[in-house]
Amino acid sequence: MIIAIDGPAGAGKSTVAKLLAKKLRFLYIDTGAMYRALTLKVLETKTNINNTDRIVELASNSSINLINNSDGSLKILLDGRDVSSDIRQPAITQFVSDVAKIGEVRRIMVELQRKLGQEGDAVLDGRDIGTVVFPNADKKFYIDADFKERVSRRFKESVGLGQKVSFEDVSSDLANRDNIDSNRKVAPLKKADDAIYVDTTSLSIEEVVDKLLKEIQKNDQSPNPNIE
Repeated sequence: MIIAIDGPAGAGKSTVAKLLAKKLRFLYIDTGAMYRALTLKVLETKTNINNTDRIVELASNSSINLINNSDGSLKILLDGRDVSSDIRQPAITQFVSDVAKIGEVRRIMVELQRKLGQEGDAVLDGRDIGTVVFPNADKKFYIDADFKERVSRRFKESVGLGQKVSFEDVSSDLANRDNIDSNRKVAPLKKADDAIYVDTTSLSIEEVVDKLLKEIQKNDQSPNPNIE
């Protein structure tokens, strides 16, 4: 079974997807982390963010792997190196949408995402999972939240990671990412026609996960033995 979760930054989709995958004992594939890992390599190699050809070359020659840990966390390996913490730096957040909007980069990443997803039951989150990566996913969700709430969540997350950022900086960055993600020519962020819309503004993470679980079980009358 493939479960696709899309939505804008700060809506909580990654946290929800991770917990949902753990409850279902499915593989969790954080597609955003994959783009972040490539962005890290772009910055570490001092590649100009506008040098599309060089970025595509880096994407073609990089090894990006995701490992689900037993505690539900995700380890991101870039060329065999654990970059799970490194990819959450403010600089990565600032430039990841610029890297992700490159058409050939997305083609390379989509191919890898499909390969990972086809290895077994999986929960994937991103911005084009239900529209491009797995348009025939068994279940599709579009998770959203009020802009101010998304900014607040991302600000708290950044502070929790020890990053020195202001609320205004986070707001500006999120607005910029929304603009790039929604208006890029290749695979823009949008709700799939058959995706279930979930507004998480006033819901806790647990409430969102429970809501998704109920939707997943609607068409399956038999109890799922995998659910924890």
